[in-house]
Amino acid sequence: MPTAVPSADSTPVDPTADQVDFLVIGAGIAGLSTAIRLARTGSVLVVTKEELAESNTAYAQGGIAVAMGGEEDVALHLEDTLAAGDGLVEAEAARILVEQGPKRVEELLEWGTAFDREDGELMRTREGAHSRSRILHANGDATGKEIAVSLLRHVRALPNVRLLEWTTGIDLLVSSDEGQYCVTGATLLDGEGGILTIHARATLIASGGAGQVYSDTTNPAVATGDGIAMAWRAGAAVSDMEFYQFHPTAFSAPNAPRFLMSEALRGEGAYLINAKGERFMQRYHRLLELAPRDVVARAITREGMDGPVYLDLRHVTQDLHARFPGISGFLARYHLDLNRDLIPVRPAAHYLMGGILTDVNGRTTLRGLYAAGEAACTGVHGANRLASNSLLEGLVFGALAAEAMIDCRGCSTLPFHSTKPEASASFAEGRTPDEQIERWVQDLRSNMWKYAGLLRDAQGLEMMQRILEALAATMPRGLSRPAIEARNLHAVAAMIVNSALARRESRGAHYRHDFPQHESVSRHSVLQQDDLSFHESLRKSRVQ
Repeated sequence: MPTAVPSADSTPVDPTADQVDFLVIGAGIAGLSTAIRLARTGSVLVVTKEELAESNTAYAQGGIAVAMGGEEDVALHLEDTLAAGDGLVEAEAARILVEQGPKRVEELLEWGTAFDREDGELMRTREGAHSRSRILHANGDATGKEIAVSLLRHVRALPNVRLLEWTTGIDLLVSSDEGQYCVTGATLLDGEGGILTIHARATLIASGGAGQVYSDTTNPAVATGDGIAMAWRAGAAVSDMEFYQFHPTAFSAPNAPRFLMSEALRGEGAYLINAKGERFMQRYHRLLELAPRDVVARAITREGMDGPVYLDLRHVTQDLHARFPGISGFLARYHLDLNRDLIPVRPAAHYLMGGILTDVNGRTTLRGLYAAGEAACTGVHGANRLASNSLLEGLVFGALAAEAMIDCRGCSTLPFHSTKPEASASFAEGRTPDEQIERWVQDLRSNMWKYAGLLRDAQGLEMMQRILEALAATMPRGLSRPAIEARNLHAVAAMIVNSALARRESRGAHYRHDFPQHESVSRHSVLQQDDLSFHESLRKSRVQ
């Protein structure tokens, strides 16, 4: 199991430090949409690790899946979500997602989000595992950026919200209240290297995923699993960490970033072809190129053993430059054209289905702590997220988390650090040089890709456990952003590896060579400190 790394700050808490009603860690779609609602009833501090526009939300290309076509469309969206999740979706969470989705998207429209239209009507496209066209997009392939811009514009106009950029979370503040642990804020590292102590009645983690735990990822550099690691160190339960979705089609060229080749390309008719120039998806799934992501990713990996795999849109007659301006601009740097050339692709780590265990209202197993978006696990995605459900998830469950946070009465005692000071001091003392940390992180990421990536088995996962033990002995030290991120990546890697080793089956995004079949009963993994268990349902009674 992962070994708990105590809080980095072992000094007494200053009761005169900054106090707010609500602390929001993360400024993507979940964090900002929650902050908008919280601002109606109290003061809100939103912190983000870089500038406000830098989040997984801003990188979302394909769009936002929402059933705007009435009851039948909602029912089909639910069916598609359940099917993609491979038997592990929490039905209540999925129902809430698809039923409340249209209302939340209408709010986005009211806040000024400009989705693409044709003849005045919202344009809808189709992506993998969707039974009909229901994906809204903006500026072709810049949906996330448009949503982020509109939310920021709305948030900046709210007097009760304070936005703090270039601020990294260190650890949560934990208090014991009437025999129950309670989160009362967080310690943060500001852009100048100073330590901030923020007390809050309720704290939301909406810090996104952890794609940087793998060497090949579509995620931005900020996605280092900070919020998940902070919550776990504080004693919160996490769930389904073994389920990491690998996007099938990231750009694959030497010395090039794993830029996302949106699933919408296949929605517009792109073929997948192997090194022999043959389409191959008919050998893997009846939906061909629009099969669920886990199926397509494994198919590309297998076909790629004999040479490169390509996206082929040469037969598509529409103007792909206008439809996908961002992707077209990126490919132009490599002298490639969507209408003219084969585009080399391979899978890359893209989205974490697991995260901090919550109910549908964002409540975690610790009082005062809430989570939403990719950092949270409601069970809504099961073992494999349906394409473009993630932005909708942030909207819907962010709104519900806000309602629960407003009702939170907080904790009656001042916070204290419940971890051992000597262990805390060990992490905080000294400062590992950044170049040494970079080599350490590269070692972790490359080995995670090799031993705990798309295709797994016990031998590889056990090897990764030994590597993590060795890396723990040389853990970077110091209260610098690189050191904090390294510590968090190590914690998240251990959660993924231990959960994957314990799950002796293949399901959704988790595939094991040595256990290729489903178990007879679908169960969620739940990890809390050093205790890993499995449960058939993530019931509401499991939180707070």
